[in-house]
Amino acid sequence: MGKLIKNHWARLITLTAAAYQFAAALEGFFWPKIFWDFLTKTLDPAVKPVPALQIINLIMGLAIFAWEWPLGLIAGSAIHRSLEARLATFPLAALAAVLIYQGTNAAIYYLVAMVVYFWAYSEGEIVCAEPWTLPKRGGGRGASKA
Repeated sequence: MGKLIKNHWARLITLTAAAYQFAAALEGFFWPKIFWDFLTKTLDPAVKPVPALQIINLIMGLAIFAWEWPLGLIAGSAIHRSLEARLATFPLAALAAVLIYQGTNAAIYYLVAMVVYFWAYSEGEIVCAEPWTLPKRGGGRGASKA
């Protein structure tokens, strides 16, 4: 059997999280609710009357989905290949998702994806310029792990 390519696994988890976040944002437009409203009502203005948090989640869900799929203009770019950028961005997406009631599943998936991406980063995995491929053996940057 082959080795587990953790950044591919994390990418699938992140695609799921981004799809959930997008769907949660759409649902939040119709049923606006802060997840923490049982503790305090001070965050309610973030979802109604102006749906600011829903718009943030909609944009983040679409952007992360485009980043992970990736779209043609993103594929192969430095931001697409960067595990560090993912580890810096996904906590913000998880925070935005956990604030709305409908986005708690997306937030949990983002946390799992961050753990798997950190695991991949700590083992020296790289994200290839061409999506869903394996790194070439004996590449220019030293020994790279798949």
